[in-house]
Amino acid sequence: MRLATWNVNSIRARLDRVLAWIDRSDVDVVALQETKCKDEQFPEQAFTDLGYEVAHHGLSQWNGVALVSRVGLEDVSTSFSPDVPRFGDPAVVEARAIGATCGGVRVWSLYVPNGRGLEDPHYAYKLLWLEQLREAGRRRLAEDPDTPVALVGDFNIAPEDDDVWDVDFFAGSTHVSEPERAAFRSLVQAGFTDVVRPHAPGPGTYTYWDYTQLRFPKRQGMRIDFVLGSPAFAARVTGATIDRQERKGKGASDHAPVLVELAPNG
Repeated sequence: MRLATWNVNSIRARLDRVLAWIDRSDVDVVALQETKCKDEQFPEQAFTDLGYEVAHHGLSQWNGVALVSRVGLEDVSTSFSPDVPRFGDPAVVEARAIGATCGGVRVWSLYVPNGRGLEDPHYAYKLLWLEQLREAGRRRLAEDPDTPVALVGDFNIAPEDDDVWDVDFFAGSTHVSEPERAAFRSLVQAGFTDVVRPHAPGPGTYTYWDYTQLRFPKRQGMRIDFVLGSPAFAARVTGATIDRQERKGKGASDHAPVLVELAPNG
């Protein structure tokens, strides 16, 4: 199985690129983030024409997550926990998570809150959101350790200094703060392994480059998109890549796809 995650930064703006990449990469399951559309606006037919099933969760022109699979799409859920925190005025559960079982693997496409600033209410929301994700993951592994589980997507955290082009540049901002990094470590401690890092080590290995200040050609990026796998999932990983080439050219997302190869079960 070939599983990928990609923050596409608007599926309608980048549909042609996404479809071409999926076809070229021969991928079985793709988790998408920041689709930026409501469910009725998602271009589902374009994916079904390629032989994929689609599950999308979008409430507005912000956020939005999806799973696209040609190996099955069962038990779809848009909440990993009944305690997922709310945000906004009025406070709502945002469209930041969707899970389904694809070819025997439980996959969650996740778009973790950005945090905005260390003093912003969105930062506290981010930390609480990650805490609930950790607890949900821990419970799942305790109840069902044999089913492969993958938490994939844009985590909006650079967990190690190697994951940013200049850690001093980001001092005092989100994505690199110790509470955020501790939240990421807590997911690992709960039993979820970063399965990409051994195959794509840093420094200088990133998944995101800001559109401004020529960050991409200057190789000034961040690694904030991850595939975190349960023990049953991690045991099947045979390789992983970050497709930096897809960040190039006109109309590219500011994120690159991250792809993981899995050996057959058993």
